[in-house]
Amino acid sequence: MTTIILAIVIGAAFGAVLDRIGASNPNYIGKMLNLTNLNLAKTILLAIGTGSVLMFGGQMAGLVDVGHMSVKAAYAGVFIGGLMLGAGWALAGYCPGTGVVAAASGRKDALFFIAGGLVGAAAYMVTYPAWKASGLLNSFAGGKVTLGTVPGAGYDGLTALPGDLLGIVLGLGFIALAFALPERLLPQKPAAQPAE
Repeated sequence: MTTIILAIVIGAAFGAVLDRIGASNPNYIGKMLNLTNLNLAKTILLAIGTGSVLMFGGQMAGLVDVGHMSVKAAYAGVFIGGLMLGAGWALAGYCPGTGVVAAASGRKDALFFIAGGLVGAAAYMVTYPAWKASGLLNSFAGGKVTLGTVPGAGYDGLTALPGDLLGIVLGLGFIALAFALPERLLPQKPAAQPAE
């Protein structure tokens, strides 16, 4: 029971942070994707980089159990699904997590987004045998692999580089990119002036 309560508390805190940084606002998402306001992108890069440094640094220091590391297999369907998710994110202004946060903050359009996601998941479940038979779900590149080998994780590395160190370096790269990115790459369109 403690685990469930802890998950709810952490999830609520994470949702509050997502809402606070604007990730549950489709207008902020749209501005990020059309490169006119990169503050949200910078926040995402900073969070990923910080998480990577803490996780892999914690593993190297023995503070994080490598056994909790879960790597998903690479297959063509993942890439197709990722493209579909990205297109849906751009069209709706929500990803699954931010859609739930937006619904919790009272946005009614997010309820339609969630309903569409559930219908899509149900359609995938119903058609799963066809997708399995198509070969799109067959693993490639060794299936469950990481960029570098993480000691004790039980996954092969695509390179001979130490995975923990590589994770920290990539995390630091994400953090540097978060600080190096300008606030916008494209100028914002000027607001329309009323006719005189």
